[in-house]
Amino acid sequence: MRILLVEDDPQIGRGAQLGLNQLGYAVDWVQTGSAALTAVATHDYSAILLDLGLPDTDGLAVLTAVRARGFDNPVLVLTARDQVADRIIGLDSGADDFIVKPFDLDEVAARIRAATRRSTGRVVGTLRYRNIELDPGSRSATVSGVTTALTSREFAILLDLIEHAGQVLTREQLEASLYGWGDEIESNTVQVHVHHLRRKLGKDLIQTVHGIGYQVEKE
Repeated sequence: MRILLVEDDPQIGRGAQLGLNQLGYAVDWVQTGSAALTAVATHDYSAILLDLGLPDTDGLAVLTAVRARGFDNPVLVLTARDQVADRIIGLDSGADDFIVKPFDLDEVAARIRAATRRSTGRVVGTLRYRNIELDPGSRSATVSGVTTALTSREFAILLDLIEHAGQVLTREQLEASLYGWGDEIESNTVQVHVHHLRRKLGKDLIQTVHGIGYQVEKE
C-alpha cells in the first residue's frame, strides 16, 4: 500500500515515514500543501495522512482540494487540535478519521486499515481468497489453515493481486505499491517476489499475462 504523508515537522515526518516503512507501507513524504497537491495529481495513493498545520496553507484547504479533484480514498488528518469544532469541520471537509499528536504508529496503521476497509466495503480485517487467508494487521498468511511465512513485500504483492482479483496489474503498478520516492528498484524485483510466492503458495495461483503483468483469477 502506498501512502502520501503530508507533514512539515521534519522529526515527525521522518519518524513516521521510517516507522510505516517497517510496517510494510510505501510512504512518500512531502512538507507543504502545494507539494501534496502535485503528488496526488501525479501518483496513485491508497491513503493520505494529512497534517493541518502546513507552512503554505491550511491542511483543511488541501483536504477540500483533493476531494474536489476526485480523490476518493481515505484521508486521515494528523492534528494537535483536539477540539470538537475542528473535528466537525474536518469531517465535513471530507476527512475519514482524526489522529491526535503525539500518535502511536501501530495505531496509525490500524486506522489506515480500518479506513481502507470502509472505503472498499470490506467489513472484517482478514481477506480470504480460496484456501488463503491474509491478515493485514499482523501481515500473516495462512494456506488451508497453515501459517506461511511471507516477507513484507511478498505479502503486499499478494494482497494487491487478491484485492484486484480478475484484473491484470502491471509491474509498474505493483512497484508503485511497494516503493516510495528514492527507493532503489531493480528491474526484476517484482518477478523475483512473484517467483517466491509461487514457490510458497503454488505455481498456478499467480498468472503471468505476457507483456502486461500479473493477475489472480476472479473467484
